[in-house]
Amino acid sequence: MSKRSLQGLGVFLVLTFLLSACSPKLDWRTVQSPQEGYSVLFPGKPEKIDRNIPYQDQEIPQFLEAVKIDDDIYSVSSIHLSKDQASLAPKLLAQLQGNLLQRANVNLETAASSESFYQTANHQRIAIKDYFLEFPSTGAVETSMRVRWITRMASDGGVWIYQQSVLHSAPARVEAKKFFSEEAYSNFFDEFHPE
Repeated sequence: MSKRSLQGLGVFLVLTFLLSACSPKLDWRTVQSPQEGYSVLFPGKPEKIDRNIPYQDQEIPQFLEAVKIDDDIYSVSSIHLSKDQASLAPKLLAQLQGNLLQRANVNLETAASSESFYQTANHQRIAIKDYFLEFPSTGAVETSMRVRWITRMASDGGVWIYQQSVLHSAPARVEAKKFFSEEAYSNFFDEFHPE
C-alpha cells in the first residue's frame, strides 16, 4: 500500500469512529397518550401493552408503555379507575407499591428516596417522591430501579394511577440514587406530564 492510501485509510477510520461516537444511542421522542392522559419523553419508540388486573372481584384496566435500551427498561404504567371505582385508589396504590417494595426488601419509610417535582400538562409543578430500589442480587448482575407513583383526578371524575420507572440490570457501578440522577434518566422523569 502506498503512503497516500494508508493516509486515506487512516482518515476514513478516524471519521468512521467519530461519526459512530456522535450517533445518539438514545432516540428521544415525545410520546402522547391522550387515552391515558399524559405525554412523556421516551428514549426510543415504546411498545404498548394493555391488560386487566384482578382487584377486589373486579377487572381493572392497566396500560403499559415501555422501551428497552441496552440494560434499561423505561416504562409508564397507568391504571384508570372510574368514578364509581375512585374510592379503591388508596388501597390499590398501596398494593402496587407494596408488591414492588417487598421485592427490594424495603418499605416506603426505609427505601432510599428524594423529593422531586413533576409538571402537569398545564405547567403546574407538583411535589413528588422518587424511590431508588436495589433488588437482591442473584449473581454478577445487579438490578436497580428508580420509580415514582402519581395519582391524579381524571376529567370524568375517576382517578388515574401512574407508575413511572426505569429498571436497570447490569453489573453495579454506583448506588442507585446517584446512578439514576444521570441525564439519560432524569430527562425521562422530568418530561412526564399528566393532564
